[in-house]
Amino acid sequence: MAETVTPSGTTGTLLASLDPLLRTWLPRQRWFAGKGRPVTGFTPVAVTELLRPDGRLGLYHLLLRVHQPPALGAPAHPGDCYQLLIGVREALPPRLAPALIGHVEEGPLAGRTVYEALYDPRPAEVLMEALRTRARIGGLRFERDPHQEIREGLVARLMTAEQSNSSVVYGDTFILKLLRRVVPGVNPDLELPLALAREGCPRVPAPTAWLHAEADGEPAGPYVLAVLQPYVSGATDGWELALRELAKGEDFLAEARSLGRATAEVHTALARALPTVTLGHAQLQPLADGMTERLEAAVQAVPALRPFERGLRSAYTALADLAAEGRTWTAQRVHGDLHLGQCLRSPSGEWSLIDFEGEPARPLAERRMAQPPVRDIAGMLRSFDYAAHSATPAAPDWAHACRAAYCSGYAEVAGRDPRTDPVLLRAYETDKAVYEVVYEARHRPDWLPVPLSAVRRLATSEPI
Repeated sequence: MAETVTPSGTTGTLLASLDPLLRTWLPRQRWFAGKGRPVTGFTPVAVTELLRPDGRLGLYHLLLRVHQPPALGAPAHPGDCYQLLIGVREALPPRLAPALIGHVEEGPLAGRTVYEALYDPRPAEVLMEALRTRARIGGLRFERDPHQEIREGLVARLMTAEQSNSSVVYGDTFILKLLRRVVPGVNPDLELPLALAREGCPRVPAPTAWLHAEADGEPAGPYVLAVLQPYVSGATDGWELALRELAKGEDFLAEARSLGRATAEVHTALARALPTVTLGHAQLQPLADGMTERLEAAVQAVPALRPFERGLRSAYTALADLAAEGRTWTAQRVHGDLHLGQCLRSPSGEWSLIDFEGEPARPLAERRMAQPPVRDIAGMLRSFDYAAHSATPAAPDWAHACRAAYCSGYAEVAGRDPRTDPVLLRAYETDKAVYEVVYEARHRPDWLPVPLSAVRRLATSEPI
């Protein structure tokens, strides 16, 4: 391991030599958020040399701000910051062909090949060793829980099914999640699991180690870059399990009820660990107004929503009216992006919740705000609908039964059934369904009937 490359001299020539390769490679990555707009340049936030490229292998850790023209109608933006791990070799062996970024023609790496280092076990093991030893390398700070053991020699393998981030599994013992698009500040993907670990909540794997980078001049604090947690070997995610049961014609009621209990256990522990707030009319009116504004924008973007606009709007006005009458609700920290794919069932049948980052496209401050727990519940209810409509033929009765079982399971632990607050639940589920309509219209038109079926129901009735 070596030192941080300084901002002057080598850093400039290194990035200049990588620039044309990264402009082509970055937009092709699944986790790159700026698709559809050209990359016009880069600004280094930090460039750290982890392995000096004077032997068979080199390794660089890059935090780069990526510049692109703003989306149509969007304000100017300084550019998203991405975390990259760049491996350097004389030539790539065939097994690393999918990791190729390109061949460098000039600068300090001229004549060498650069690639996505996480495909290569050796660079991934360098990261694990730095976490194990609590290394300090330039502005990178590798931290760990001293009460958890990290054995040496765990073989690394990249998981290839990621979307917005990347994950590496180490010997079926740990999983390292590397955040790709990063912002300075307290990241809930580390903050909330640490808080839940302090409360002894078994439903979320306790962080074993984590990586952050100093952010000079950033009042929000350092960048959280990666979190290492125990790997639930042999686990199945809820989405895969639900589709498997649907394909066999089996119900999912016991699992849905267990998921409801697990969700309530996490919510209860978060309410103990972190402050809660009371939402009254002053807080609920802006919330309902925001939902209404999103609906209006969605109707403009997707005309298929227009026949349902009045009914959907009533979900938000009903919430605002209750608040105006003096009704209050409790808000707390929540998962923020809960769905079947964020839940793991172990071989023993226990459920865990993972990925507390929230919706990555939303600002960090918004993701860390206290929310009514029903926001998570609405996300899970929508996920049951998606699973049911993925079956052939669609199985709306299966979804309805799962939604009811999930709410019943939640009530067993929380002491209150989400269905007893139908106005709040309908408002949040409507907001989620409207978001889904816009997303599917833009990205997966064949899936548009799934949220539209929910929109049809929510415009005229209660959520369940």
